[in-house]
Amino acid sequence: MPRQDYRFYHNPRCSKSRAALALLQARGIEPAIVAYMDSPPSTGELRDILRALDMSPRELLRTGEEAYKTLGLADPSLDDDALIAAMHAHPRLIERPILEHGSRAVIGRPPERVLELLD
Repeated sequence: MPRQDYRFYHNPRCSKSRAALALLQARGIEPAIVAYMDSPPSTGELRDILRALDMSPRELLRTGEEAYKTLGLADPSLDDDALIAAMHAHPRLIERPILEHGSRAVIGRPPERVLELLD
């Protein structure tokens, strides 16, 4: 049964995401899975995630993605709202995986980082 106090933003096609989920499950944690590629977080949810991560939107962007280049997201004049809107519209741009627990979150890179949030 999923534990609603843990939320895992998961891309099953990503090896790091699968590895992080396996680490959690090995410790008896079945987080609520958010298939963010199918159902992207709203801009408000992205702001909450960024707050929990204590990161700026630019730090959460996957700069190697094609959309990063084609949308011109390297442009330093783009504000946080523009970057968050781009991540909402193109969820592949969101660094993954992300585990949220309470008011805190971590990016599972390397996958073992998710263990930092376990009770």
